[in-house]
Amino acid sequence: MLLAFVIASMAYIVVSIHISWALTTDQPIHKDVSLGLLLVGMLAHATLLYPYMVTLYGLNFNLFNVISFISLLFLFFYGLFCLYRPILSLGILAAPTALIGMTIGYIGRAPYQPLTDISVGLEAHILLSFAAYCVLLMATVQALFLRLQIRELKHHTIHRFWVNKLPSLQSMEGLLFDMILVGFVLLSIALGLGFVYVQDLFAQHIAHKTVFSVLSWLLFGALLLGNWRAGWRGKRAANITIYAFILLAIGFVGSKFVLELVL
Repeated sequence: MLLAFVIASMAYIVVSIHISWALTTDQPIHKDVSLGLLLVGMLAHATLLYPYMVTLYGLNFNLFNVISFISLLFLFFYGLFCLYRPILSLGILAAPTALIGMTIGYIGRAPYQPLTDISVGLEAHILLSFAAYCVLLMATVQALFLRLQIRELKHHTIHRFWVNKLPSLQSMEGLLFDMILVGFVLLSIALGLGFVYVQDLFAQHIAHKTVFSVLSWLLFGALLLGNWRAGWRGKRAANITIYAFILLAIGFVGSKFVLELVL
């Protein structure tokens, strides 16, 4: 396990340093090398996480395993988007995020609560929930970058680091709404499956999680509708994305923190 942790950590650190160096020195980012190292890191990360999450008694989705798994999926979706979008520079946050999430999962300990005898529908709900969360997390990171670009343009700063280093504002906005749309669809399906296959929300202590998730879904839906009907974009779109994700994070991770570590 230690070897897998070291390999993944080194891969993530090297990519983080390389992208940071390339952005600060106006050098090209080596796409093939960066994605290749990230693939090695993800394989080692998955090797490290697998025995903690997949046990003889069922799936163990405790808080720390979830954080590590989300960071791994986050990096996976980042790699997929990199294959057809010019967003390699966003790895300046994607790789460190994976490193932090993996480290938290490796050293953190929470009560052992394996999931046993769950239906296929419930498994699909869980996996789609994770996928939606990761894509919307990426959208939130994208929104933060978009806000930095808008701030530099608005204040007419001389040294426009984010404007110069990242894709154009129009491309960043287009990618943001692509991510939100994908995440919204995944979240919609996940919520629908949850309402069908979860028998008793109160007995399973997930009513508050459902409420926050639905509120987030409504806010993301309103943003997509506002963009389509009224042309919402820019700072407003970035802010709504961040607020909607905060609600989702409270329901998704906050509830696990309270149930597992506080109560």
